[in-house]
Order: sequence, then C-alpha cells, then structure tokens
Amino acid sequence: MIVVEDLHKHFGGFHAVDGASLEIASGSITGLIGPNGAGKTTLFNVIAGRLPPTSGKVVMNGEDITGLPPHELFHKGLLRTFQIAHEFSSMSVRENLMMVPGSQSGEAIWNAWFGRGRIAEEEAALLKKADEVLEFLTIDHLKDERAGNLSGGQKKLLELGRTMMVDAKIVFLDEVGAGVNRTLLNTIGDAIIRLNKERGYTFCVIEHDMEFIGRLCDPVICMAEGKVLAEGTIDEIKSNEQVIEAYLGTGLKNKVQAGETA
Repeated sequence: MIVVEDLHKHFGGFHAVDGASLEIASGSITGLIGPNGAGKTTLFNVIAGRLPPTSGKVVMNGEDITGLPPHELFHKGLLRTFQIAHEFSSMSVRENLMMVPGSQSGEAIWNAWFGRGRIAEEEAALLKKADEVLEFLTIDHLKDERAGNLSGGQKKLLELGRTMMVDAKIVFLDEVGAGVNRTLLNTIGDAIIRLNKERGYTFCVIEHDMEFIGRLCDPVICMAEGKVLAEGTIDEIKSNEQVIEAYLGTGLKNKVQAGETA
C-alpha cells in the first residue's frame, strides 16, 4: 500500500531521515522501532504530509503522494495519530467523533438556513456511527464525558475511534502506548487487531514497548540514524546484532553479553 523510496528530510545540517526506503503491505500491521532520534516520527510526518521531504518519493497504491497536504491524504484514506492525543477537550467524546467526517452539510451557511432537513439526517447518521464506534472500542459509557477529562489511554482510544469515522485505509499510530497503563494498552491492541482482521485496516505502528509490538506486528522495521537498519519478524529483529548495537551501543552491548549488567 505504501512505498517509500530514498526519502530524506533535512533540518539545516541535521539529516533526520537520511535515505530511508521501506514498504508497508496492504492488510499488514507493520511495526516501526528504533532508538530515540532514529527519525521515526519525522518519517511519519513526511509520509502524512505534515512536513515536505527534502528529496525522495512516497507512493500509495501506485499513486505518487509525495508532499500532498494532510487534508488531501485524509480524503485518500491515510490518517495518523500523535504521541500526545489531540482532542477537542471541551466537547464530549461522542461530539469529537462526529466532528471528523469532512464536507458536512452543516458547514455551509446556506444549508444552515435552507437545508436543515438534510443536516438533521446527516447528524442522525453520524450519531449512530459514533455510538457504534464507541461500542466497538468499549468506551461507550464515556460518550457524554468531556474529552479533556479522559485518561491518557482513553484519549488514545478516542483517536483510534476518529479513524473509524471515515473508514481509513491506512493509519499511522505514533507511540500509541505512551503513558498508557497495561490494561488499556491491551484494549487498544485488541481494537487494532480487530480493525485489521475484520475491517481490513492497514497499520504502521511506532512503539517502544516490544511486548506490544511483538503481539501485533509482522513485519517489524528498525530505524537508526534516519535509515532503515533491519526488517523481519520480532524474533529476528530482537536477535539482530545491528539492532542490539543501535539500541544499546557497542560498549553496553558487550557488558550485557558478558553478564555485567541487566
């Protein structure tokens, strides 16, 4: 579904993404790991149109989407979430979901005067869909709660729910487990697996929790210093010498192998 070819993103003399090439297969849950500063989030930002690339190409389903803005990618079914959830804090959980679909009739002043029937029909359909999404995510009991009052994990579930309001084709999840307790993380993982298996969603997941990555993802791609270092199953990645060195450094790796540190 996604092909990234020799992608570069430079900030002055700093090469955050430095010739990364990778593929995300349709219907997969692909994991993206790497030490802090590896370029993972910058790669997401370039693919999702938040940052223009310095050079290189991004292709989605055979179409060159390099540099397209986020709103155009949204309509093509490419969405992303963020390390810190971006909710409308003063609105209810249900209202947050109902805000997602674009081109709603109520957004036009003319329709607000003369198209009230159509607006009412659309809102009823959105309300029904939002409630179905909340039930799917097992947070329907929070539908009338202000989104700003949710816990970190509940906000991550809400962000995942937003992608369901528009039937996304591929979703890029950036550290979905950050600040989330294990119980809610398992709930999020269950939802991702169900969306993948039951609705055909494709995911690419940045995460530092290797247990979570191992449960969900195949393949797993490791980045380091802006490049793709290795790709394979979670077991292959965990035993890869280059990956171990990228995470631990040569000196610490030798100590670990010698049994001098945990």
